[in-house]
Amino acid sequence: MTILPDWLNTLKQQPKLIVNDLSSGLMMAILVIPQSLGYASLAGLPPIMGLYASIVPTLVYAYIGSSSVSALGPVAVTAIMTSGALSHYASGSMQYIMLSIMLAFMVGVILCLSSMLRLGWIMQFVSRGVASGFVSAAAVMIIISQLKNLIGAPIAGDSLTIIINNLLHDGFYIHAETALLGLATLSLLFANRHLSFLWSWLPKSKADFAKRLVIIIVVMIGIIFANQLHWQELGIHLLEPLPTQLPALSPPILSTDTVLKMIPSALLIALIAFISSSTVAGSYARIHQQPFNNNKELLGLGLANIASSFSGGFAVTGGISRTSLNISLGAKTPFASVICAIGILSILLFFGQYLTGLPYAILSAIIIMSAIQMVDLDTLKDAIKHDGADAWCWIISFITAIAFGLNFGLSAGMLTSFVLMVHRSQRVNIATIGQIGNSGHFRDITRYKATTVDDLLMLRIDESIYFGNATTIHNTLRERCFNHPKAQEIILVMTAVNHLDLTAQDMLLNFNQELKQQGRCLHLAEVKGPVLDSLKNGKLISKLSGKVFLSTKQAMDALNRQKNDWYGL
Repeated sequence: MTILPDWLNTLKQQPKLIVNDLSSGLMMAILVIPQSLGYASLAGLPPIMGLYASIVPTLVYAYIGSSSVSALGPVAVTAIMTSGALSHYASGSMQYIMLSIMLAFMVGVILCLSSMLRLGWIMQFVSRGVASGFVSAAAVMIIISQLKNLIGAPIAGDSLTIIINNLLHDGFYIHAETALLGLATLSLLFANRHLSFLWSWLPKSKADFAKRLVIIIVVMIGIIFANQLHWQELGIHLLEPLPTQLPALSPPILSTDTVLKMIPSALLIALIAFISSSTVAGSYARIHQQPFNNNKELLGLGLANIASSFSGGFAVTGGISRTSLNISLGAKTPFASVICAIGILSILLFFGQYLTGLPYAILSAIIIMSAIQMVDLDTLKDAIKHDGADAWCWIISFITAIAFGLNFGLSAGMLTSFVLMVHRSQRVNIATIGQIGNSGHFRDITRYKATTVDDLLMLRIDESIYFGNATTIHNTLRERCFNHPKAQEIILVMTAVNHLDLTAQDMLLNFNQELKQQGRCLHLAEVKGPVLDSLKNGKLISKLSGKVFLSTKQAMDALNRQKNDWYGL
């Protein structure tokens, strides 16, 4: 068994990819530095921690992760969730920094344990509406929180209610010079992204690259002007000198009491980190017919977060914008991420001092432009058109996350999704079916021109039966039988029934007894093997007043022959 990652074999077989990924990784290193610095500030941490979180964790994920193109590092969602989880502590203090490192370690452990328990399937139970509403709310909170640095407003708090309360207590004001710089930068970046005619003279691939290069140019000009014109004297908050060395690798300091308090936040960050990374990485893998394993992704993310905690970083994941940038630059294998990490390390060690003086207003403008893209109104529009339940999940996740905090919003959204899922399973469609012509096909008589027989009632149950819907199904079956008094033979077609729990079997046993007392017979048709196995171990089959048929056609033919025998035909 080799200890080398599989993508090294790909590079050996296709050496042209080495040059391609080399250039992609170098460009990625330059382009993500402003984002990394900004996301650390968004988390309430020293900006340097954004670079620390972009080096060792990226290397670990490149070695172990499931995706060939996922770009791992600090992202907006995990940054603001980190800030929310530590909102009761002084932002930027040594205690705050140590707790953020410990939180990253806890997130990593949770993800690794989830991988060991093979919990990759859990993503199926977070609906698209919940995930989209939560991420959109996080984006809005990111934008609101960045007003502090963008316009110099006294914005503080991890929810809208707390922010408003703080503003009512402390008052609202704007620092004119900071606001002028921040809004001018935001306007420039907005025009760069959305006014397509500015770059229409370039081919699309070069235009996309030029748009990203503008960010680097804005950062460079901001640093030069801030230092030359002494913007700090005007009250504009500037980036302090960064350390030009890496922190010593050391385990996080864990406190039992603090760990217990932070477990809920760590669980939610781990869940969102997994959803964020696997959504975009899994989608790319499906499109390009590449393997992707959710459990391996959990392990890669888990070890990357543990590595981040050991190397002075905070919680990381594969971000949508970060991965999209990696793909657009032409990355094909994790070798691009390795080069990116090495590039960031080199810039930190040899050119980090040149980042001193970068105005936080410019960083905030960059973060806000990134956050605007995260607001997903398209999913809400689609849900309103096609799935009202998912629309409610989106709305509840969004509103509660903004009003009461991201953790509360995600919990409320998932609870709503679960309640609606139970509600859906409780509302079971039971179709009265008939025969299409002389064929072996049977369809819902309200949708098709299907033939029925007065003394034969065929009912198709379109859902598994369990304790949550057994009573509803029982009542519906009674009602249908009451509305068809001439029907002496009742056939339950169980094509869609994949499971019957004990409550369901008791319900069918009682229904069978009720029909028997009315002089009617209950028959079953198209019962799946596993369901039939569970019925054989119970009382229903032995006490069934009718028979179990292989198919609906067989049941109808047999009962018609039986009727003809009664009439001597």
